[in-house]
Amino acid sequence: MRVENLVKIIDSDFYTGVPDSQIKALCNYLMNTYGIDPRHHIIAANEGNCTALAAGYHLATGKVPVVYMQNSGEGNIINPVASLLNDKVYAIPCLFIIGWRGEPGIHDEPQHIYQGEVTVKLLEDMDIKPFVIGKDTTDEETEKVMSNFREIFKKGKSTAFVIRKGALTYDEKVKYENNNTMVREEIIQHIVKFTGEDPIVSTTGKASRELFETRVANKQSHKYDFLTVGSMGHSSSIALGIAINKPDTKIWCIDGDGAVLMHMGSMALMGANAPQNMVHIIINNGAHETVGGIPTVAEKINLVDIAKACSYPNAVCVDNFNDLDKELEKAKSRNELSFIEVKCSIGARDDLGRPTTTALKNKESFMEYINNL
Repeated sequence: MRVENLVKIIDSDFYTGVPDSQIKALCNYLMNTYGIDPRHHIIAANEGNCTALAAGYHLATGKVPVVYMQNSGEGNIINPVASLLNDKVYAIPCLFIIGWRGEPGIHDEPQHIYQGEVTVKLLEDMDIKPFVIGKDTTDEETEKVMSNFREIFKKGKSTAFVIRKGALTYDEKVKYENNNTMVREEIIQHIVKFTGEDPIVSTTGKASRELFETRVANKQSHKYDFLTVGSMGHSSSIALGIAINKPDTKIWCIDGDGAVLMHMGSMALMGANAPQNMVHIIINNGAHETVGGIPTVAEKINLVDIAKACSYPNAVCVDNFNDLDKELEKAKSRNELSFIEVKCSIGARDDLGRPTTTALKNKESFMEYINNL
């Protein structure tokens, strides 16, 4: 289905969401049509954030908003759907558009398998009426379903279009770029030079893939790294939990701007606990690059000031490799919590691979390593 036709059938003038590769056609259409325009299109920090924004839009206009996301975001919407939107509470209708990663029978990465199995059931459990759109779904079918959805909206209930792989198409191209010059994979290579045999927790997406391939290129063991392939936004909390319980070991976290924004409360928790053996690095390219490059708001805020306000005793921003190496060396040697923001370009090499070990094997080898330190 052409995404232009789906948007016309839906007939809404407000979209908010967190990007996903499965619905990249919709994300690119919205960026080409609206860009980032608070009246029509807002890229939010997380899916619960989107849902609350959508509720505010409905309260102000009486119209039905659209929230888009990857199915991994269903967990983030459970609370606002159940305690805000639900017809037993405020009866606020919403249309969700959800990319179906890990659909049963379709090969996907391990972090999507279970979520894929329960995607439709979770929606039904939340009293959200789902309809699955695949490659063969016609405009006429979708129009009929949308007509039924409008009757559901009148009852203060929500609905969802679940989008199968390849179901939506969009011919126009969108180029996402910034003015930064440092390449993320090279940044990670520099980090690895300084960490030595210290444990690293890396965030969801291409950062973990590039860390894995850096170890391969260096002929190093993967036992030093915990690759957070799912649970976006939680890598720093994982690292904090390790740092607290391994106080004599330097723990490094390689984070991303989209991940930090998704659960920024973790920075407050980090600063309040201030583990002396922790280094928190945020590679900031101002984009959700792994799912297409669509922008985050990270280039419009000051992460260093936020870190300082959260009581990080050391917080800096670098935009070149000379300064990065200096700050990595300082962080390695000091016995205080350190925060380093690294300004990064958008983009990765086309032949970037994925981890060849299973998530379970990664956990086991990492645990064996850190428990023998």
